[in-house]
Amino acid sequence: MTAASTTARKGGRWIERWDPEDEEFWESDGRRVAHRNLLFSVLSEHVGFSIWTLWSVMVLFMGPEYGIDPAGKFFLVAMATAVGALVRVPYTFAVARFGGRNWTVVSALMLLLPTIAAAVVMEPGTSYGTFLAVAALTGVGGGNFASSMTNINSFFPLRKKGWALGLNAGGGNIGVPVVQLVGLLVIGTAGAGHPRLLLAVYIPLIVVAATLAALSMDNLAPVRNDTGAAALAVKDGHTWIMSFLYIGTFGSFIGYSFAFGLVLQNQFARTPLQAASVTFVGPLLGSLVRPVGGRLADRFGGARITLWNFLAMAAATAVIVLASAQKSLALFSVAFVALFILTGLGNGSTYKMIPGIYAAKAAAMGLTGEAAASYGRRLSGAAMGLIGAVGALGGLGINLAFRQSFLTGGTGTPAFVTFLAVYAACFVVTWAVYLRRPAPAPAPAAGPGAVAEPEPRLSYAEV
Repeated sequence: MTAASTTARKGGRWIERWDPEDEEFWESDGRRVAHRNLLFSVLSEHVGFSIWTLWSVMVLFMGPEYGIDPAGKFFLVAMATAVGALVRVPYTFAVARFGGRNWTVVSALMLLLPTIAAAVVMEPGTSYGTFLAVAALTGVGGGNFASSMTNINSFFPLRKKGWALGLNAGGGNIGVPVVQLVGLLVIGTAGAGHPRLLLAVYIPLIVVAATLAALSMDNLAPVRNDTGAAALAVKDGHTWIMSFLYIGTFGSFIGYSFAFGLVLQNQFARTPLQAASVTFVGPLLGSLVRPVGGRLADRFGGARITLWNFLAMAAATAVIVLASAQKSLALFSVAFVALFILTGLGNGSTYKMIPGIYAAKAAAMGLTGEAAASYGRRLSGAAMGLIGAVGALGGLGINLAFRQSFLTGGTGTPAFVTFLAVYAACFVVTWAVYLRRPAPAPAPAAGPGAVAEPEPRLSYAEV
């Protein structure tokens, strides 16, 4: 049976055999099927990201008549970030339980709930608690990332994962600047009093994404939930190390995407239109370069790209702190956009590291061929959902840090100093764990009673 052969069971299109590591299989049929699923996965995830970050735009429509101060607005977007991070774990397991195509359709249609709810409540006089509840609903859009990445990870061979995952994630990430651009168009033409026009664009787009996924995507029958692999991933130290690094890259990207417009409004007294005209630039460029980060990681090693990327992120943050102290809007904006670009590069390189780490562990265990590939797929697939969820919580941390910073000092500078320290720590961890040269093994002891030679530390420099 070829890759294109499907059977109808469980209510959807199922592929019974899938072996992307087999080059003949990949070239004959696998690549075409994988690329088709990647295309429509990107579309659905793109809309999901737009809905997840919807409140980064909604808060720009909320003038004084709404009665919500800057700290309250930061908490609104933090609520959306938190829920989006938490639902990533169950979304990861949903792919194997229901099928990648089936779950893509369901998860896309679920985006209608927060979008329609926002259209109902978005007006002055609505209680703050209601706004919090509706903002929390948009978190379902954040879950789409985890299920989409888990699904696409299964379609592609290891040698193509950096590019495929980077393109899938980057195309999804572009949903952030797109919703901000649509918001800018609404504010610039109809004014800040018409937020429902933005929602009117996305309700039919959600239906289109779900319909195309139903017509064009596939489920992979060989993909199964592996509770044993999930347990191993939770116990594996690399899962938590990579979660920390992903907080530094993706956590920064999504946190800044929510916060950029609010920072411009409150630190530099920008109007909603002025803020919206700049807010989209950083997320757009950061999304576009994510596949570049994956491609560079494929060529030079994810750990190397990630290491130097964190150093550059720290440098850009230092410039932001300087611009804040000098109250230079131009320098602040340029440095912030540069930081967005670097978060995108780091997103691509860190996600490439995950399958590479478990491939290296398989080799160290003496596994070869399909046994090694199967081990790598099991562990990396299980780890990705958890890493994605923990990493997204970094966005919650960023918005809470901004909230506290503006509450106590009226500026975001203290928050940026904290972020600078985090990037320095990420740099050190990346070097110490994945790039420091392993200590040479000691010479074996001779004679009776000799102690067994300790196993040398594994090298992950090529991940």
